Amino acid sequence: MISKPPLTLYLAAPRGFCAGVDRAVKIVELALQKWGAPVYVRHEIVHNRFVVDGLRAQGAVFVEELDEVPDDRPVIFSAHGVPRSVPAEAQRRNMVYVDATCPLVSKVHIEAERHHAEGLQMVMIGHAGHPEVLGTMGQLPEGEVILVETVDDVARLAPRDPSRLAWITQTTLSVDDTAAVVAALQARFPAIVGPAKDDICYATTNRQAAVKAIAPLIDALLVIGAPNSSNSRRLVEVGQSAGCAHAQLVMRASDIDWRALDGIRAVGVTAGASAPEVLVDEVVAAFAERHDLTVELVETARERVEFKVPRVLREPVAG
Repeated sequence: MISKPPLTLYLAAPRGFCAGVDRAVKIVELALQKWGAPVYVRHEIVHNRFVVDGLRAQGAVFVEELDEVPDDRPVIFSAHGVPRSVPAEAQRRNMVYVDATCPLVSKVHIEAERHHAEGLQMVMIGHAGHPEVLGTMGQLPEGEVILVETVDDVARLAPRDPSRLAWITQTTLSVDDTAAVVAALQARFPAIVGPAKDDICYATTNRQAAVKAIAPLIDALLVIGAPNSSNSRRLVEVGQSAGCAHAQLVMRASDIDWRALDGIRAVGVTAGASAPEVLVDEVVAAFAERHDLTVELVETARERVEFKVPRVLREPVAG
């Protein structure tokens, strides 16, 4: 019998599903139970193919725009949030709709609206084209939100009135990178107003902190998540910045580049906020097949956050 090489697997905690993702997935499942299939979902409910395929198998239909949804079927808006024009159009068409926007994203929307009402122009730190950014910018009239991604972008900003600005952020950014952009904004625009509480959500912050804790212990890091998942991609970057030169983003065990891991003695595993624990178990099992595996949990925080689903899904069908 050939002996397996020893390997220590450091499992980061917290990892995987956050409260906003858990709520969004429950919303689709409850909508299917209440109204039957098909239930339409505008954009992927969360950025994870495994989750989306599972809901599709239950009868969810994923579309990119509202005009792809029949008037007589329910539609759900994704956890990332939508521009104000989307629910307005659904109301115009008398559609049944459920908003699965994460409450922490909605908090940013409310901040933007409050600052706008006070006459301030918004500067949003985020990634161009991301659904959350499109949704947040779409809460205000065009031109009222200026998007920046980097410190260099701050140097090129040309606001309407430099003394009348406020900043907000996408909820899934790198904590460290965002801090640098905020510092640049505050240096250039001393009067700029920030949020009372950090916009980067607790789950993003906690998962990044856990990666920083395991980075000095490992030769390689595996982040389980989708390529279009902002928070998962940030975990890869955080791991690299914390000293782990080799970091892979994988959707599941079958995506692992084993040749790149040849000879390692310690590996870290985490999962983005939209990756279910079943995929973590799958990756751990794949390592156990190839190695004499020791698993160590590295826990840096405990999460007890839970968000309720909308009342309409807790009420019986009228009839």
